[in-house]
Parts: sequence; structure tokens; C-alpha cells
Amino acid sequence: MKTKLMGFVCAAALVAMPAVGIAATATTTFQVTATVISVCTVSATDLAFGNYDASAGAPNDNSSTVSVTCSNGSPYTVALDAGTGSGATVNVRRMSNGGDTLDYSMYTTAGRTTVWADGTGGTSTQAGTGNGAVQNYTVFGRIPTGQFVTAGAYADTVTATVTY
Repeated sequence: MKTKLMGFVCAAALVAMPAVGIAATATTTFQVTATVISVCTVSATDLAFGNYDASAGAPNDNSSTVSVTCSNGSPYTVALDAGTGSGATVNVRRMSNGGDTLDYSMYTTAGRTTVWADGTGGTSTQAGTGNGAVQNYTVFGRIPTGQFVTAGAYADTVTATVTY
């Protein structure tokens, strides 16, 4: 009986004792990566000269803005093409009204001495380095005086290209 009692006491002690579990864990580490690519966006406001009077004593000047946003630290250049006017060049662009054209130019400065184009033929581009924020460049336009062309609405489309 003593053996039975001892077995009973041991069994009761085991039941009364909290279960001790053996837990195990394993860990690892891993890398999180990304490759940031250089990116730029460009937009522009229209260059609207308004009414042109060929007999005026001064050229018709106005301006617009090319806005560039590039990744921080990304160098870039902004070029303007010759436009779509018939016979246009980067030095002398042409707005069209049917078969008629009206010459104009675009410059990098208010003094209108350096033609803003693609860097060929004595023209210049605008250069900058991205900072993650919008950077604005003013396009200074000029229609020379004395162009006695057919009355009407003239237009052209110029493309601004950012190379980065």
C-alpha cells in the first residue's frame, strides 16, 4: 500500500505542478533596399505676345516660364527647339497663320542677347542641378518690329526638353 500511496502522491504532485514547456526561437536579419533613379519633370506657361503692331517703334516683348523639377543632385539642361513654324530655325522661329509667318525669337535674359535653343548655331541652353523643388526659368520672347504680314491669329508650338 505504501507503494500505491507513493505513486498516488507522485501523480498528484505532477498534476499540481505547472507544466514546464521548452520553447525555442530562431531569428534572422534581412536587407531592405531600393534604387532611386534620377527623374525630372518639365512644364511651361504659354508665351502670349498679345496684339502685334508692325508700325510700332519698338519690338513686341513678353515672357513665359519653364518649370523644372529634378531629383536632388541631378544635373540637367533645358533646351528649346525651333518650333513647328514653316522655315523656322532655332535663331529665328516662326508663328504661322495659314501660309503666312511671323518671326520671333526666345532668349535666356531680359536683355535678349542670347538665344535660348539647343546649344547649336550660337544659341544657349539653361543648366541647373535638381534640388527636389521646382526651379523656374524665364523665357524672354521678342517679335521684331516692321513685319507687315497678313492680319490674323498666329501660333507656334515649341518643345522644351530637359536632359538629365
